[in-house]
Formats: sequence, structure tokens, C-alpha cells
Amino acid sequence: MPFGDNNWLALTQEASLEPDLPICDPHHHFWDFRTERRPYQRYLLHELSDDVNSGHNVRSTVFVEARSMYRLDGPEEMRSVGEVEFVQGLSAASANGLYGPCRAAAAIIGHANLNLGDQVRPVLEALQAASPNRFRGIRHSVTFDPDPSVPNTAAHQIENQLGSADFRAGARVLAGMGLSFEAWLNFHQMIDLAQFARAVPGLPIILNHVGGLLREGHYANRDEEVMTTWKNGINEVAACPNTYVKLGGIGMPRTGFDWHTRAQPIGSEELSESMAPFINYCIEKFGPNRCMFESNFPVDKVSFSYNIMYNAFKRMSKSFSVTERADMFHNTATRVYSIDI
Repeated sequence: MPFGDNNWLALTQEASLEPDLPICDPHHHFWDFRTERRPYQRYLLHELSDDVNSGHNVRSTVFVEARSMYRLDGPEEMRSVGEVEFVQGLSAASANGLYGPCRAAAAIIGHANLNLGDQVRPVLEALQAASPNRFRGIRHSVTFDPDPSVPNTAAHQIENQLGSADFRAGARVLAGMGLSFEAWLNFHQMIDLAQFARAVPGLPIILNHVGGLLREGHYANRDEEVMTTWKNGINEVAACPNTYVKLGGIGMPRTGFDWHTRAQPIGSEELSESMAPFINYCIEKFGPNRCMFESNFPVDKVSFSYNIMYNAFKRMSKSFSVTERADMFHNTATRVYSIDI
């Protein structure tokens, strides 16, 4: 059975909880990787629309770079502009209303190589030109682990990028242009991110996927050590006032859960209980006004459906006030990404 298959996900059905609660999904991808073997080779506007229209009140979404639809020629550093050009078209199609009330990719996060230092400005200007009304910033993955057995999916596989003078110079250009930085790294790199955040205090930094939790392979069966390091990292990053955190990404197999291997997909009650220790710790440290629930689809879709996921988020946030929940489900994201629908 292929994990994450839509037919498999349909085996667990639930009514949508609180279907009127406004949601901005601040993290999903579009891609079409027809030559690669992965559960979701294609995830474009039709597929996203099926998910966001599955029962919850998703009003808008944020696209985050996925190294898809790059230009095939031209200067290497400019090829990522092709992805933003492509997503700008999908967002315009969504704004027509044909795919439902949700405005997909109301904000767009692209990629530029900050290792270019001051020379990153022309790339950022080209990204802005590709999407004058939706481009909000970049993601530059810095995942690195000293153990070569730990997969590194970063485009630029360099150790300690966050600490390099060129990278920080590029980040200052980003900040000066009023753009934001998405941080995707491994959990043990969060101390480096906190130092980076203090070095570029004017740059809004959004920590992806509760800080890059990793509990498989080299880090399997080492929960006490991993959790101590993870909590210390969350503490350090949250202490920087220019940082935010996305609450999600826990459906990725790297987090150590078996959900993607089950014959019956997980339901929202068990999912809520399983995710709560990680998500609640982030909320405690960052505060609801710097937190945002995310889907990370289609990556997390290998473990649960969109409807089940948001039911779980709603279950685990019941103890928070109306204002706090509005922040985490909608307002933090629309504020950070300047979305006005």
C-alpha cells in the first residue's frame, strides 16, 4: 500500500470541527515532480483546492518554496525566479474564485542564495518583479548534521551557513528590503539560528516545523537527549523578539511517528494527543501571537488528511482564549505575511 495515498486517507473520516473558524494556512508547497518517486509527485492548484475545501474555513494560504519549476537556463542564482513566476500564475487563478473561496498563495515565499552576500539584491529584485503583489520573502534551508547518514536536503549543503559573514550580509539586504526569512534546519541548529536572529534584529524570522525535530535514523531511541536539545533551542530562538514559529511538520516520518505505516490512518483525537507536547511547548515559549498552525502539505499528507489535521489542531487548542486561537489559526500569519483578503 503506498502511504499517503488518497484512498488510504479516506479510510478515516470525521466531521469537520468548528467549520466556521477562520484559517490562514501559512505553509504549503506546489510542485510537479513527474520523474521522481514520491507519494505526491504532483501537488498543484487542483490538489490543494481539494484539501482546503474539505470542510474547514481556509481563507488564504502561503506558498513556501519547494525548488520546483526553476528556469532551465540563465544565471544559476536567477533560476529560482521561475518558481515564483509559476506560483504567481496559480495564485492569480485562485483569486478568480473558480477553485473556491480560499485565496491560494496569497503570499509567496521564494528562494535566493544568501551566500551571495550583498550580491543577492538583484535576485531579490527579480523575485519581487515576478510577483509584485504577493512576494514576501525567502526560505533558505540550512539543514546540516555532522553524521553523514542523516539526509541533507538543503540546496546549498554548507556547514554553519547562519554564522558566515556572506550569509549575514545577504540577510541584511533581505531585511533592508522589508522581506522575511523562513528558517528550515535540524533541531540541534537552533542555537545557531538564535545567534543569527540577534545579529540581524530587523529581519522577521519564521522557524519552520517546530524547529526541525528529528527522531529517526541516528536520532532514533534517543528521546531524552533529543528533547533536551530541542527544548533548549526553542527557548533560545523564542527569546529573540524578531522570531515566529510554525506549528506543524510533525507528520513527516523524520519526527519518529509511525502514522504513515498504519493500515488505518490516524484520527484527530490521537493525533492531537501525540502532537500536543511539541506544539504546546512552542506556544508556551513564543506566545500565541507569534505562533501559526501550518499544514506543510503535501509533505505531511503522507500521515494524515487535511481535515483530520485541522481537527487535531482545533482539539489541542481548546484551552486557549478566542483571541489566542484567532492568532494561531489566522491572525499571526496574515500579519506576518501582510495578507489582506
